[in-house]
Amino acid sequence: MSLDPIAYLDSLKDAGIRPGLGPVRRLLGRLENPQRRYRSLLVGGTNGKGSIAATLASVLHEAGYRVGLYTSPHLVDFRERIRVDGAMIPEEDLRRHIRQVRRANREGVTYFEFTTALAFLHFARCRVDLAVLEVGMGGRLDATNVVRPELSVISNIAMDHVEFLGPRLEDIALEKAGIIGRGGVCITAATQSPVLNVLEAACRKKKTRLLRVGREIRIRAKRGGLFDFRSPGMEGKNLATALKGPHQRENIACALGALGVLRGRGFAIGDEAVRKGLADVRWEGRLEIVAQSPTVLLDGAHNAAGAAALKRALEGFRYRRLILVLGILADKDWRGMIRRLAPLADQVILTRPPEERALAPEIMAAEAIRWSANVAAVKDPREAVRKALEMAGREDFVCVAGSLYLVGAVRPLFISSKGSGSGGT
Repeated sequence: MSLDPIAYLDSLKDAGIRPGLGPVRRLLGRLENPQRRYRSLLVGGTNGKGSIAATLASVLHEAGYRVGLYTSPHLVDFRERIRVDGAMIPEEDLRRHIRQVRRANREGVTYFEFTTALAFLHFARCRVDLAVLEVGMGGRLDATNVVRPELSVISNIAMDHVEFLGPRLEDIALEKAGIIGRGGVCITAATQSPVLNVLEAACRKKKTRLLRVGREIRIRAKRGGLFDFRSPGMEGKNLATALKGPHQRENIACALGALGVLRGRGFAIGDEAVRKGLADVRWEGRLEIVAQSPTVLLDGAHNAAGAAALKRALEGFRYRRLILVLGILADKDWRGMIRRLAPLADQVILTRPPEERALAPEIMAAEAIRWSANVAAVKDPREAVRKALEMAGREDFVCVAGSLYLVGAVRPLFISSKGSGSGGT
């Protein structure tokens, strides 16, 4: 037990990914099941789940509830993953919880299983009223799926992590559907027929009500970034959110649909709490503008669907030239991501996120030159951003995207990480 608690936690990354709930359930049992001491929401899906979780936590906090928020991965500081009422877990508490969970870790668990247990323990110690839990990679066998959720949200489903979740969209949908609770409510923004067929079948089997964005849940965009909303238990007019990008409408609709369900179950969520929670929500590293003249935008956009959402968002900005700094992990559809983003850019700078799975810039370059006349490779991500800033004029736009690991590496160039944090996919 001589190893520093933070160093011990980092050492668990070598365990890799091991789907299954048995080890984490036994670990939590030895910790007296802290996850049973408060109510929980599960937020899963492929993209947007972090934005939904952050929105839920923001509104519930404004409504007067003590709220835990668990997300992954972090951008700069591990403590970003575990927050109560917006505050990251204090380092002293983190170290104490690591020591406690380590003593209970008799059979060995993965890094994500261990961090999930840390979050559950911290939320119990802080006596939260409700925890908003972002599901990790899948759903059915994810470590968060040991709770009995008040409701489940499945943002959307796209092709990602196929080596673990299956080669077909239906396979991925089936894994994501594993977070649907029996006799509860599931909310989704998914629209593909194969996905909806899987979700509908899962809800019928579990006698769970399915609420779909675009059907039972309606959101209508208006001028000036405002929108109207209606779902069972909640409606509002001329609402606005701090989150940027047209794709956030579906995420906000999921969050508001979930809040409507909670309101129907007795949660006191007033209209003013909804309005203020939406206006104040922050989700770092997702269409986040961190500088002006030139404008610098950071966005995870870590898969093809995320790149497509970023493309739509970029088309809504005004600028003279676009300089794209792109770094992608090798296990993603990197060709599809480059194909979507590179044609928009006047200059593409390829770099390498600080992660073992990162793709070498030289490999990406062979694809990028098919879509852009100006391509450069700079291995160090911070140097890549500095190069982009040197090239940019006051009216230009610098976009850093392709991986949350990349965003986390360069964000401290613009914003101090002290007291801030983010997570999600």
